[in-house]
Amino acid sequence: MKAKVIVRLKDGVLDPQGQTIQRSLNKMGHEVTELRQGKYFEIEINGMKDESAVRQRVEKIAADVLCNPIIETFEIEDIA
Repeated sequence: MKAKVIVRLKDGVLDPQGQTIQRSLNKMGHEVTELRQGKYFEIEINGMKDESAVRQRVEKIAADVLCNPIIETFEIEDIA
């Protein structure tokens, strides 16, 4: 089964990379009022058929490895 995970900075956490991208876009003529960057992961887990078990495994992976829980949140977008 494959899961899609999105990791984002928490609200209120400074995002210098997002600000740099936003400034560049505005200089190019794109009127962007806010931009925040994040990370996207696709995780494939073989041998597991139960969606809830896959979700639990992916939540553990995301919490332990993919995101820094002090400044980031994660969302499991899809499991198929």
